[in-house]
Amino acid sequence: MNYENTRAPKESRFKKSCIFCKRPENFDIDYKNIELLSRYVSGKGKVASRRMSGNCAKHQRKLVCEIKRARYLALLAYAGTRG
Repeated sequence: MNYENTRAPKESRFKKSCIFCKRPENFDIDYKNIELLSRYVSGKGKVASRRMSGNCAKHQRKLVCEIKRARYLALLAYAGTRG
């Protein structure tokens, strides 16, 4: 018996669009904007992937760079909080 096609068909998912591309030019990703950066960090301290966040490649690279910079300057925690 061929089990190759027994899975349910994939649901069509919509593509998330990058919020940084839609915003005006003065909206910039910065290491000092902890509220924005913490939106893309999970409770365990992991950075959200492009697929989950919906960012384009250009802004995802910039976001990760700024998160790492904020962690280095102790503005953002490396790991999640306990408890």
